[in-house]
Amino acid sequence: MEIEQIVTAPRSPWQNGYCERLIGTIRRECLDHVIVLNESHLRRVLKENLAYYLRSRTHLGLAKDAPEPRVIQPQDVGPVVDEPVLGGLHHRYYRNTA
Repeated sequence: MEIEQIVTAPRSPWQNGYCERLIGTIRRECLDHVIVLNESHLRRVLKENLAYYLRSRTHLGLAKDAPEPRVIQPQDVGPVVDEPVLGGLHHRYYRNTA
């Protein structure tokens, strides 16, 4: 496999659209709403945001599914409950089977 590295110019967002899109999404959906206290807090917030992004957040390009596909729960399983994510910044909804 012949892969060739291409170096992008600094501060040139049009040269790396995927990376800029991800950084913008993290900033808009997470960091604009959280006051970061120190490096370990930032790492914890980013780790929790990544878990939410992969497991719960819907993506239009994936037919409104998450990158890690979710099981569709029937309506008669139980009531819908919400689980706060990132201290209540986002919520994950699921049916309580108990």
